[in-house]
Amino acid sequence: MESPHGAAVAADGLGLEGPRGWAFRDVTFSADPGSLIAVEGPSGSGRTCLLLALTGRMRPTEGEASTGGLALPRRAAAVRRVAALGPVPGVSELDPAFTVAEHLRERALLQRRYDGSLRALLRPPRDRAAAARARIDAALDAAALDPVTLPKAERTAVRDLERPQALRLSVALALMGRPRLLAVDDTDLKLSDAERAEVWELLRSVAAAGTTVLAVCSEAPGDAVTVRTDTPEETPEPAEPARAGSTATTYEEEPADAFAETGRA
Repeated sequence: MESPHGAAVAADGLGLEGPRGWAFRDVTFSADPGSLIAVEGPSGSGRTCLLLALTGRMRPTEGEASTGGLALPRRAAAVRRVAALGPVPGVSELDPAFTVAEHLRERALLQRRYDGSLRALLRPPRDRAAAARARIDAALDAAALDPVTLPKAERTAVRDLERPQALRLSVALALMGRPRLLAVDDTDLKLSDAERAEVWELLRSVAAAGTTVLAVCSEAPGDAVTVRTDTPEETPEPAEPARAGSTATTYEEEPADAFAETGRA
């Protein structure tokens, strides 16, 4: 029986075809709630498209899939409510001009606006501020990001962050929504061996705490549920994940996601 928090993820013969051919095809796997799932393959092999399909952001062309027991693509809107995106280029990127504090405050406001109960919205301002701060601190702790270690603490602009720090900030922002599935693209891109090991340790800790993690990478760790998006015979050309007119259909987001995934992640 599925845990009340982490989301089980499964696919059977899943494929997505775009204007330049198949982004990925014949993807079959299953992973329990709280798993660390690594989508492994070279750049251009459809890894990001698979991540977006499994989080309800792209419509697959063939096969079946489910996330958290919700069938895709039929329940895509419900999947988007339980699956949060970490860094995904072109979809959920940090604003380089924003400071760490500005990103955190903005996300806290979004969570309160779209996820809060009526009772929470009617609480005194001081109590709402304390609750938002507690949520921020919990997310930072889960992402192992201590603002004190940054050049200007929470006033540090995103453009001044090292890539591992920016990745941790993106993870913290995603975790503020307490998702059942966290999806992270380009997990090991431009990281040293030591940095890569630290990032995987972070994602293991998130999964160990109960949140299923779906991470795109070029080389999966040995303890992950590994899903490959290419084949030895042929690496398909990628579909274009978010361009108008593509036959690889993207979904419209709910208001919270639309704001969060257009440069304010």
